[in-house]
Amino acid sequence: MENKNISNSPTANVGKRRILPKVILALAFFVVFILGVNFGNGRISPFSRAKGPSASLPSRLDYNSVNQVYQSIKDNYDGKLTTQQLEDGLKHGLAQATKDPYTNYFNAKEAKEFNEQITNSFSGIGAQLGQDNKGNLEVIAPIADTPAEKAGLKPKDLIAEINGESTSGMSVDDAVSKIRGKAGTKVKLSVVRNKTQPLTFVITRDNIKIPSVKTKTLDGNIGYIQISNFADDTYDLTSKAVQKFKADSVKGLIIDMRNNPGGLLEEAVNISSLWLPTGTNILKEKTGGTVIKSYESTGNDIAKGIPAVVLINEGSASASEITAGALRDNNAAYIIGQKSYGKGVVQQLINFNDGSQLKVTVASWYRPNGQNINHKGIKPDKTVKMTDDDIKADKDPQLQAAQEYLNKNQ
Repeated sequence: MENKNISNSPTANVGKRRILPKVILALAFFVVFILGVNFGNGRISPFSRAKGPSASLPSRLDYNSVNQVYQSIKDNYDGKLTTQQLEDGLKHGLAQATKDPYTNYFNAKEAKEFNEQITNSFSGIGAQLGQDNKGNLEVIAPIADTPAEKAGLKPKDLIAEINGESTSGMSVDDAVSKIRGKAGTKVKLSVVRNKTQPLTFVITRDNIKIPSVKTKTLDGNIGYIQISNFADDTYDLTSKAVQKFKADSVKGLIIDMRNNPGGLLEEAVNISSLWLPTGTNILKEKTGGTVIKSYESTGNDIAKGIPAVVLINEGSASASEITAGALRDNNAAYIIGQKSYGKGVVQQLINFNDGSQLKVTVASWYRPNGQNINHKGIKPDKTVKMTDDDIKADKDPQLQAAQEYLNKNQ
């Protein structure tokens, strides 16, 4: 058995890596995913952890009662079952017993699909899913320029049915599996918006390749960097963009992480390091209240001194929240937008010899100011809402507010 720690995307392989539910990476994870966990892809490497709250569990379970149930099914069930189905059911059930939406068992087929999500290339509709605090299946964020966004799905939309099947009690990963499918096929989603408005979407799946970073220069000589998720290439692309904007002597930088569901932890640390001097705290991980690891900036702070604004909204989760919190708490950026999603936990991937995997929550993470944002989110320095009317009129008051701030504070 090998441990696979994730350090990339929304939805994130050789090196210690952590998954940050690209919400949820669950990552969650994209619906396709990115993931949310994530959310991020992990690299294979042995990894031992400090004993957590579950350390008092017995070394082995007593399966006598389980075998009683098995014999009853074997002797009485009027249907066809395989040994593999039953064993997978046991493993899925163990993970679900945690009642943690981000802890999931994947059989070999599911693991393959999950890792495809981690590479930012998959076939589906392009939305990351998570669960709200009541266990309802919800959209964390539609991915830019995907069928989900084009159809009109929005963050916080609750998915009540998938192809007529109720999502009550359905795990995020089961939902992702049902929503994903061959390009050109359709999936029907019954959605509840704002807790009261029922909507139906019939969305045609497509092959989706998600660019993690897009850049442009805005009027007034302001550099704009949109980070849609934290994948293996995100730091490299962001670093090159910062170098170019610095050479162009921009007056400020806008880091747009709206609807960014997260991804690889290490990418978030490296990107934060572009603004922060070596040794600056970015986050701390705790298990059972004990600090097990502290992440600090790695140097190469080429953006230090360039005024920066971070844009976030309710679809910003996990690694994007880590970056926003690290820059804000270390006075390297000003935050504009709406309160972020609130995913303050970290997952680890554990690989098994048969190709299956366990994605398990191993720690909570804390901002430099000491806060854990799980289910709370990060509140912007300046709250600016984006309404449906703004979207219809192709207006972006949040981006406009960021430009105004940089023009006044250069």
